[in-house]
Amino acid sequence: MFYYFDPLYLYLVLPALLLALFAQFKVQSTFNRYSQVYSGSRMTGAQAARAILDRNGLYDVRIEHVSGKLSDHYDPRTNVVRLSDSVYNNTSIAAIGVAAHETGHALQYAEGYSPIKLRAALIPITNIGSQLAIPLVLFGFLLDLLGLVYVGIILYSTMALFQLVTLPVEFNASSRALKILDTEGILYNDELDGAKKVLSAAALTYVAALIVSLAQLLRLIALFGRRRND
Repeated sequence: MFYYFDPLYLYLVLPALLLALFAQFKVQSTFNRYSQVYSGSRMTGAQAARAILDRNGLYDVRIEHVSGKLSDHYDPRTNVVRLSDSVYNNTSIAAIGVAAHETGHALQYAEGYSPIKLRAALIPITNIGSQLAIPLVLFGFLLDLLGLVYVGIILYSTMALFQLVTLPVEFNASSRALKILDTEGILYNDELDGAKKVLSAAALTYVAALIVSLAQLLRLIALFGRRRND
């Protein structure tokens, strides 16, 4: 019951969740808007990504079409940039901006960019934390075993750390994308502004995810301190 109805959830976590919902709405609406604005180059997202990769010597990075909307990502395990239905064959500035962002991650790995290496190292720990943190905290409170709560909080903190490390990774990928789109002439003045708005809206989702994680972490710490004092 404490997970849903305690005052800390209402006053600390709920505002953060509302911010996350707003961020999702913002990225969807901004992407939809600029999906209707087509680039002067008439390059598709896949073509733009291929051009960026080739011009940086990353000929071995493949580009694949995946289903879904905004399910785009770079997979370092298979060295593949995966572009969604709304990006792969789309010639809009939104599609090109998202495709360029994902190639930015490929460039980060190729250059040995430190934050992305740290984020990759945190993934196994974060996966464990996402599965065990809240159950350990719940069982710890129910059984009055504060040691379990403490372990759960530590595991949850790795999730917050992952979100924190994600911010410079995503901001840097977007910065790389916009710079390359400009210098390579793939997008022009007003088109670059539109792509920047799309990527800025996407960046807000990562900021919101960090705020949600920190709010939940602070709540758990406060509940732990209250129970320990009791």
